[in-house]
Amino acid sequence: MNYYVLLTLHLFAAIMFVGTVFFEVLILENVRKRVPKETMRTMEMAIGTVARKIMPWVLLVLYSAGIGLAWHHRAVLAHPLDSSFGLLLTIKIALALSVFVHFATAMTLHKTGKMRSIHFKRIHLSVFCHVVGIVFLAKAMLYLHW
Repeated sequence: MNYYVLLTLHLFAAIMFVGTVFFEVLILENVRKRVPKETMRTMEMAIGTVARKIMPWVLLVLYSAGIGLAWHHRAVLAHPLDSSFGLLLTIKIALALSVFVHFATAMTLHKTGKMRSIHFKRIHLSVFCHVVGIVFLAKAMLYLHW
């Protein structure tokens, strides 16, 4: 597939995923303090239901396009320490793989009925930190050189 098509698909899927993570961590957590518990539970269940339907598809596009983009840069990735771009891209990929593991863990905990509020909060905070790093690295790869 054309590099720019992959890049565009990757960018739009990343916007959707990162936007959802930012919404949940920065907005939803602050709303929790202002809304009755029962209302919040209902909201979380509704948001969770929609997210569980949409996010697998968003992640499929995000990671599929990401693999295509990585394939395009395979020569740089073969020797990641030879360039700043290669090193930053490698770190970005490692963070992205960690986010995928977080997502798979959350889905597994939910399906087995073991997801607790503390798991939900920790996973979301960790994913938030990871995506902030990924967004930073996405830009840094193009502008930081040594």
